[in-house]
Amino acid sequence: MKPIGVFDSGYGGLTVFKSIAARMPQYDYIYLGDNGRAPYGNRSFETVHQYTLECVEWFFKQGCELVILACNTASAKALRTIQQQDLPRIDTNKRVLGVIRPTAEVIGEYTTSRSVGVLGTRGTILSRSYEIEINNFFPDIMVHPQACPMWVPIVEYGEYESEGADYFVKQYLDELLTSAPGIDTVLLACTHYPLLMDKIKKHLPTNINVIAQGDIVANSLERYLEKHTELSGMLSSGGNRQFYTTDDAADFNRHASIFYGEEVQAQYLHL
Repeated sequence: MKPIGVFDSGYGGLTVFKSIAARMPQYDYIYLGDNGRAPYGNRSFETVHQYTLECVEWFFKQGCELVILACNTASAKALRTIQQQDLPRIDTNKRVLGVIRPTAEVIGEYTTSRSVGVLGTRGTILSRSYEIEINNFFPDIMVHPQACPMWVPIVEYGEYESEGADYFVKQYLDELLTSAPGIDTVLLACTHYPLLMDKIKKHLPTNINVIAQGDIVANSLERYLEKHTELSGMLSSGGNRQFYTTDDAADFNRHASIFYGEEVQAQYLHL
């Protein structure tokens, strides 16, 4: 087997994996959530790179030629170093892709005012990755970053539908709207945030677009594989799905179905 690896620090990447598997169900996939060391959002660049690289190397040992970092923090803090420094040392034929560039490439299609809000973890926001990538493709777009450090814990602990979640959702959105009153588009730059979509829309003006990444990343990956036939031709097509977690598997299974949309059976992985 030569499956596609899909990585996240926890559960959030399942929202992206769900879209990828729906778009390209023919391929074999392995999903790994590094729940035992999550969250990544407040960790240093060095630590996120170390953790992400360890997981990427594990994927390679499972036969993966392609790994998707379905984690904004890992994409922001580790992807460039892995691509430029680690892959030349490990295997130049293998590929590791992230979720930031695919989103940056199309964000201009969603905004008329050319003013966009980006909601993410503190680590993603501090990296300025979205500002840099979006301005590479659309220099005329003003990017307004907003860190939302409480949102991932709210989702991870299953409180995303609670009244208490409204307080923190409104708090960060009010901060964004105060600093950037002209935005017409908000990007959810964390794969956990789609579970807060209803509350986010509730506390935003109705004229503001709210964009999740799942379908965007899936579309981008499909085009990438159509272009790189030397890679897509190597991938195994059995439609298999495997799930791993670095924490308790039973606990992972209980939470994962909320993100993935169906029940999963994960295995515990000790890195």
